Amino acid sequence: MAEVKRSYDASGRRERARARRLAVVLAARDLFERDGFRRTTIAAIAAHAGVSAESVYKGFGNKATLAKAVFDYVIAGDDEPVPVAERPAALALRDEPDVRRKIAMFVDGLAQRQARSAGVQCLIRDGRQVDDSLAPVWAKLNDEGLGGMTALGRHLLGTGQLRDGIDLDEVRDVLWNYLAIDHYERLVLAQGWSLERYSHWLARAIASALCP
Repeated sequence: MAEVKRSYDASGRRERARARRLAVVLAARDLFERDGFRRTTIAAIAAHAGVSAESVYKGFGNKATLAKAVFDYVIAGDDEPVPVAERPAALALRDEPDVRRKIAMFVDGLAQRQARSAGVQCLIRDGRQVDDSLAPVWAKLNDEGLGGMTALGRHLLGTGQLRDGIDLDEVRDVLWNYLAIDHYERLVLAQGWSLERYSHWLARAIASALCP
């Protein structure tokens, strides 16, 4: 009798691999927040996630890469393989005709993302002073943010509704400045502003800087 080859469900394997990856990312997030970056070990993350340390090293390489994966997860709010720029909120912003409303929509999403990501952003920002492996991660976060604000700035300029004489470099830099987690850290975390108050202030500040 001819041997019957087993058929494998590739989609099932991918889902299991994705579930294991997510478990590791969530475990890293929990332990980074509880114990800090330096005190958290790969072995502890693996144990928390219910996987082997070897699989964590194989999937991520090191803790710094894991910190970036945690950041990507909390920024998106899930692990769906859909870029933030292609999600419904971003598409709605692009379809909105009024530039001030566009800015308000951007700020609303930004404030929500900052609320989710403040812990890991501050961990990477401050941790790079004592752990060199986090320096390129912080640089990458800044590069990605600058790239995103360049694209958004170009879109806002394209409306023709910004103030006369403003160019893409200034629009990008204003947006990138307010993207910084420092504003959220000082006003919300340190001064106790509500997310609503913070969002209203941020929208007014950006609109005042960019609009007539």
